Amino acid sequence: MRISKFLTGVAVTAGLLAFGATASDAATKVKLVPYVSGVNTPLAMVQPAGDDRKFVVEQFGHIKIIDKDGNLLPSPFLDIRNKIITQFHDFDERGALGLTFHPNFKNNGKFYVSYSTILDFQGDLGKMLWWDHTNVVEEYTVSSEDPNKANPNSGRIITAIDWPQFNHNGHWIGFGPDGYLYISTGDGGYANDWGIGHNVTEGNGQDLSVLHGKILRVDINKTDGDNNYAIPDDNPFVDDDEALPEIYAYGLRNPWRCSFDQQDGRLICGDVQQNSFEEVNVITKGGNYGWRRMEAGHCFDYQKPDDHPATCDMDELINPVLEYKNCTAQPDGCLGISVTGGYIHRGSDKGLAGKYVFGDWSKGFAQMDGQIFVASGSGDKWSLDVATVTNMSGKIPYILAFAQDNAGDVYALTSITTGPNGTSDTIYKIVSD
Repeated sequence: MRISKFLTGVAVTAGLLAFGATASDAATKVKLVPYVSGVNTPLAMVQPAGDDRKFVVEQFGHIKIIDKDGNLLPSPFLDIRNKIITQFHDFDERGALGLTFHPNFKNNGKFYVSYSTILDFQGDLGKMLWWDHTNVVEEYTVSSEDPNKANPNSGRIITAIDWPQFNHNGHWIGFGPDGYLYISTGDGGYANDWGIGHNVTEGNGQDLSVLHGKILRVDINKTDGDNNYAIPDDNPFVDDDEALPEIYAYGLRNPWRCSFDQQDGRLICGDVQQNSFEEVNVITKGGNYGWRRMEAGHCFDYQKPDDHPATCDMDELINPVLEYKNCTAQPDGCLGISVTGGYIHRGSDKGLAGKYVFGDWSKGFAQMDGQIFVASGSGDKWSLDVATVTNMSGKIPYILAFAQDNAGDVYALTSITTGPNGTSDTIYKIVSD
């Protein structure tokens, strides 16, 4: 999920560092207005086009509906708990991870869920002994009898990717303006992109022969051979025999939450980095975002991860539009330990309109200390502002994800625990103050 360096001690110091940017003189002031409470570790909230309902992914395996009046319906829209791998109580990055709806959902009732299931090692002894699970994207359809229920027997596997570790799963999913399905994947989980299940020479992020550490792009309206999808003709590596044709962009570590701008269609991803920096990228076709040659905008040595070389091969790498210091190895002026990608605000709130609203899971692991950020920019370098939350006197809960409704307003999905536990978590609407 969000954080992969949780075994490392964290020092916390307030401050700000944005890539090529300076903070504004007056911090942005926002309120977190409670929208829905009583959810379990909400990792996504999606509103289908033309629908007055919102659908919430609970990490332990439920998808719940919020009706047009803001009521959380008690009965789940879909229950896939029987497919979810057994989770750790205190902290886990596996589970129900993502949700998106077919662009023609209103007519065909199709939607897609990403989740972590039991490893399908298919006779591979090495995977059976050492690998952890399989991440799946599965298509479902709505029940013909009840629009608030999915047909649990309609499942059709779109992708299934084996995973060496329990973490760095990525698996945000979303349809682009082009109608294709995009899937984010983490590098596989071992620290520094090195170890079992990783390309030890260059890392999975740079290896075009594996699907880890990538943004994938597939056409789910067609099938191709043994797959329940086809490859778009204009994918960047369709004519490269040494690359997998599903790959749209690469060089990523754990692109945990992404979004398409409602106005111009830009794909923006928060990519969780190692120990020193966090980054936000605008994803372009065929782009190489550097991992593990780079950590954010800095050269990276996987053998000395906290000691960044002065120079390295940056040929054809794309720098992030934003970066900030990670409190694990850069406590002086740090902002958090795990970036949570957000959305360009396209609602009627003039104080946030056109701003990229995102955050960080927490400034420390031991206690919740979520962060809300507001960024501006349209070119290669954006400016970042740490938002002051005026209606909360204590620490902000862990920031798991963000969401956007059809009106363009943005929400923060939060938790008061580090694991997929209980039903005490809250979704907040973010408004300017």
